Amino acid sequence: MPINLPETNQPRIVIAGAGFAGITLAKRISNKDYQVVILDRNNFHQFQPLLYQVAMSGIEPSAIAFPLRRLFRGKENLHIRIAEIDSIHPEDKYLMTSEGRVNYDILVLATGVTTNYYGNKEIEKNTYSLKSVADALYLRNAILSDLEKALTIREDDIRQGLLDLAIVGGGPTGVELAGSFAEFKKYILPREYPELDAAQMDIHLIQGGDELLNSFSDEASIKSRKYLEALGVNVITGVRVNSYDGNEISLSDGRKLYTKKVIWAAGITGLRFEGISESCYTRDNRLKTDLYNLVIGLKDVYALGDAAYMEESTYQGHPQVAQPAIQQARLLSNNLNGLVKGKAMKPFHYKDLGSLATIGRNKAVADLPFLKTQGFLAWLLWLFVHLKSILGVKNKIFVFFNWVWSYFTMDQSLRIMIRHKTRMNNE
Repeated sequence: MPINLPETNQPRIVIAGAGFAGITLAKRISNKDYQVVILDRNNFHQFQPLLYQVAMSGIEPSAIAFPLRRLFRGKENLHIRIAEIDSIHPEDKYLMTSEGRVNYDILVLATGVTTNYYGNKEIEKNTYSLKSVADALYLRNAILSDLEKALTIREDDIRQGLLDLAIVGGGPTGVELAGSFAEFKKYILPREYPELDAAQMDIHLIQGGDELLNSFSDEASIKSRKYLEALGVNVITGVRVNSYDGNEISLSDGRKLYTKKVIWAAGITGLRFEGISESCYTRDNRLKTDLYNLVIGLKDVYALGDAAYMEESTYQGHPQVAQPAIQQARLLSNNLNGLVKGKAMKPFHYKDLGSLATIGRNKAVADLPFLKTQGFLAWLLWLFVHLKSILGVKNKIFVFFNWVWSYFTMDQSLRIMIRHKTRMNNE
């Protein structure tokens, strides 16, 4: 059964995914030349770089989520459908979704990535991920719930397991989470949980490679480690996690760590769709594209952002961050708008605008084309760039005032557990 969509004489562009690439493309596609259909499992765009602050009760989830219908209000010939893709049929130019069939003239896959557990089902079952607002709220509930449980426990070893936590993965997400946890331990725990000894909370950051932030400069990598260790984080590098059963972490060097909470930020992988040939994918499930973002071997199917693997100039696949996604979407929109006017498409060339990561108050690292810096200036740059990127004036204001309040009071006001009654009964 097809999804209910208006039938027009305009070519239909179906955009799968409402991340940075999807919304940028949809906003720039010509109203008069195309009918645009956005498919996503959520009815909102989420600003993923700040998910960790939702998990740490620093900002509200609504501050980093923006309703799609409000974003595209008044945009003619654009339709939003909440659905998940089941299969793609490029020969007949349609896809099957959880809500029915959708025909297309041009398909753009901007579906992003998901957490990569490298086939380890035990780790997938027992760890927390951080790829969505739902993940962030689930993690926030777990953190607060375990602190409340720790107050009721007499046995030292059980209480220790509830207090301790481990983060696997030393990229920006892992580093920013570790810094946020360390500041929570330093500023919040002693004031709100005085019956617990904050010094007993151990925060472990485990990185399989030899360096943190391995896509950054050596200076940024070294400085981020120094910042974290100064905050009391136990940084473990050059070691992999072999297994985790919900209580015990087994490391590749034979060490064992005990904690009830492990956050898995050690890798990402693309999504595979039934109907797309194996030859179209890389080993980590990115879709191989040419310089125009057209999926190699398919007609009228494009891939953008994290989902795309493009080789150009010095890049063998672009960094899986927001900027490549936005830049690719801008160029594709120009190319598609020009296509109906008979204009030739232009190839993509990535302009690296730099990388930023924050470790805590006044502590961040910045690798920019014109500047490499660490500390307070990098922290201000991080604040500015992220605030500028959040959708919606109201959201920008809410996040800004939350940051100002937290900076001057060293406090966060959103430590509320919100759990479904059924789940509470099961627990």
